[in-house]
Amino acid sequence: MKMSKDPSQLVLAFFGLTSDQAPLFRKNLFTQIHEILFHGKGGYDWNTVYNMPIWLRKFIFHEINQYYKKESEEIKKSQSKSNGGQTLISSDGKVTPPNPSSPSKSSYK
Repeated sequence: MKMSKDPSQLVLAFFGLTSDQAPLFRKNLFTQIHEILFHGKGGYDWNTVYNMPIWLRKFIFHEINQYYKKESEEIKKSQSKSNGGQTLISSDGKVTPPNPSSPSKSSYK
């Protein structure tokens, strides 16, 4: 068996990042950077996020993701409470008018 004279071919296999995996990892990196910058609302700049340690970038990405998931759940809860748990648009896309069971009492005297 002949050994290749180019040692870089051995290094690539040694670290496990093959040429078909590299674009995926690069896309994931830039997706994380974009999400942190966009949802961080100006709290971070691109250079800072790109150069921060991987564990810290992953932690920040996870925390921002959790924050927006909780916010989305709270919005859904408040929307269901505000219309009595009834949706005004049926599953087939037709708008149904609300059916109030009793008139609301006014607090104005």
